[in-house]
Amino acid sequence: MAAHQAEAGPGQSGNIVETGSFVMILGAGAPDPADIDEVAALAPVLVAADGGAGFALKAGKVPDAVIGDFDSVSGEVLKQVPGDRLHRIEDQVDTDFEKCLARIAAPLLLAVGFTGERLDHQLAAYSALLRFPQKRCIIIGPRDLVFLAPAEVQLDLELQSPIALFPLVPITGRSKGLLWPIDGLDFAPGGRLGTSNTVTGPVQLQMDRPGMLVILPRAALRATIAGLTGAPDR
Repeated sequence: MAAHQAEAGPGQSGNIVETGSFVMILGAGAPDPADIDEVAALAPVLVAADGGAGFALKAGKVPDAVIGDFDSVSGEVLKQVPGDRLHRIEDQVDTDFEKCLARIAAPLLLAVGFTGERLDHQLAAYSALLRFPQKRCIIIGPRDLVFLAPAEVQLDLELQSPIALFPLVPITGRSKGLLWPIDGLDFAPGGRLGTSNTVTGPVQLQMDRPGMLVILPRAALRATIAGLTGAPDR
């Protein structure tokens, strides 16, 4: 398919969107229009997670696909999106974000509108990353960004900038470029965390399994994209 288009429906792969471009997933957690515009410049394909469709239209953008159970998007909004871009998934077990993650194949997903009004929705979004560790996805908030650490990642970050690691499962790893290295430490929810660390040089992280969230300042978005995709910092 063309880089800026979404498929009309799932193909044999089960994906709704397959593209070589970066994809923005837009949620309904009160995304800032300026954030939508910034991320759209990096990710030309826009997938709305259910009620995120309304925020896309308010920002002057028609989604390439709307995926969800459609319980939080109005009929008036749906009328403004071509019918072949609407993909209702009735499953009530998965969140709309999970429905999107499961049905998009792209080099990188940039998620906006998932850190807003409700803390339970925000926590659910972080948990969703663990369900799809093979996907490269950055959740972008007003001040911070979060991604699930792959087996190995290198990040060219500003010296002295903050970096935090938060385990979703018991996990160990190794690091370079951190004021407090993580080698030999056992991390776990309710146990040792990796918050309040500092960048001292080029960062290298290696994890023994999926399950470690990396939290960085919003200003590190382009460096994070470069680290997760190998693309030039842009």
